[in-house]
Amino acid sequence: MKRFSIIRAAATTGAATLMSRILGFLRDVMIAASLGAGPLADIFVVAFRLPNLFRRLFAEGAFNAAFVPVFAKSMEADGVDAARKLSAEVLAVLLAGLLVFTLIAEWYMPYLVDALAGGFRATPEKFDLAVTYSRITFPYLIFMSLLSLYAAMLNASGRFAVAAFAPVLLNVVLIGALVLAAMTGRDSLASLIWGVAIAGAVQFLMVWYAVQRAGLGIGLQRPRLTKGVKRVLTLGVPGLLAAGVGQINLLVGTNIASAQNGAASWLYYADRLYQLPLGVIGIALSVALLPDLARRLRAGDEVGARNSQNRSLQIALLFSLPCAVGLYLLAGPVMAVLFQRGAFTAADTAAAGVALMAFAPGLPAFIGVKVLQPSFFAREDTLNPFIYGALGVVANIAISLTFFPIYGHVAIAAATSIAGWLTLIAMTVHLLISGWRPDKALVTGTLAILFSAALMGAALFLSPFMPSEDATNQAASASLSLVFWLGVHIIAGIMIFTLSGLLTGAFGKDVMRYFRSSTRAERLAKSDTLSDKADENE
Repeated sequence: MKRFSIIRAAATTGAATLMSRILGFLRDVMIAASLGAGPLADIFVVAFRLPNLFRRLFAEGAFNAAFVPVFAKSMEADGVDAARKLSAEVLAVLLAGLLVFTLIAEWYMPYLVDALAGGFRATPEKFDLAVTYSRITFPYLIFMSLLSLYAAMLNASGRFAVAAFAPVLLNVVLIGALVLAAMTGRDSLASLIWGVAIAGAVQFLMVWYAVQRAGLGIGLQRPRLTKGVKRVLTLGVPGLLAAGVGQINLLVGTNIASAQNGAASWLYYADRLYQLPLGVIGIALSVALLPDLARRLRAGDEVGARNSQNRSLQIALLFSLPCAVGLYLLAGPVMAVLFQRGAFTAADTAAAGVALMAFAPGLPAFIGVKVLQPSFFAREDTLNPFIYGALGVVANIAISLTFFPIYGHVAIAAATSIAGWLTLIAMTVHLLISGWRPDKALVTGTLAILFSAALMGAALFLSPFMPSEDATNQAASASLSLVFWLGVHIIAGIMIFTLSGLLTGAFGKDVMRYFRSSTRAERLAKSDTLSDKADENE
């Protein structure tokens, strides 16, 4: 199998995710200006979220957890042809299942919309429009699930770029749809809905072409439950449940929020902001780490697998902790600068900002879960992540239902953060019992990161140049002073954290030493006997 550096793979995925999220913010700024945070925005959130909910459930969650380790081991042990044969068999069963599921979902769409946004029933016109538009967007699931299969093949063979950049096309298409609607005077909401359906096909074609170019192309065949397919399905059922608990969190939160007008939109915009570091850091590391761990464990390199896990956690903490502090302290100004214009009012800014403050403390936990999951999945353990995720779901539902009548949508965001930490703690305890130990570099690095993040937070909190309430409530386009204030404080926060990190050792040498390119790493490994033996096994 093609060797690759985790840091390079994660950097490639993270850079693509960053580009996608920047375009996504531009898209959301345009959506906020066109639709605001009222009924039309709520309808778009539901119609867009439904296919994405099942995509994350079936494709990105269960499928990746089951397919990547099996594909990687097949390629490592039996070669490319055997891996392609397995992929073709899985494709046949996956496509057949998707077509049947999509037809059923289209027929029963009113029930799905009711499950996701039961509060819409109080306004029949709103509910009917959400059903109609959800039927248009739902086939997006087929394209994105097939894309996940092809992306998994590319990632497991050490090719990350194309699959990572595919989501950029979604935002390009949706931005184009909004621009076209503005130029022609067409309905912005309808243009966005059709844009989602078109974007799914465009993204899939891009990754399909990359697979053909990589010599991994596969054809269609009759669905059969072969040994390889059964193995993927066996792993996929617990993986489906593991992925499902996270989506149940989303489902419960959206459904409860639908009872409060505008709440679904406020949570959506807050979610978009904390998803930026989650995608750039957590998902990027998870995507790169899973095939690396599968390859190392296949070669019997337990030492190398533990080192990969520890360094990935260290990098995750290095970025997630300061991001969480910054998002919490700067939530209001960030919301105002990014979204407050057009139909998005100062009241919307305040409501979405408070939700972001509730999401922010959970960011390190969300990223930590993403980084720990590959340790389970690479060992073909998809059951325990489900059990620990279910613990978080129970907590999320209980907290949301208990406190929503009192605190509204903020209770949903806080419940999500608490659920994330409970899941992370449970997964960590399991790994510790199983024999994993954080090494000295991870422990000392974590302490240094905590100190540096706290120092940065104290400096931002005690800043004497806080913006006035009137400045924060102005539209960003009319408040250059707020934009300047936010930029200065973001830069100052980064400088303080970086300087403190360099002095305290938060940027540990072990991180960059371990994650250098394969050729360089092999030369450095000569000074490390255990790493040398691991390289011989490979």
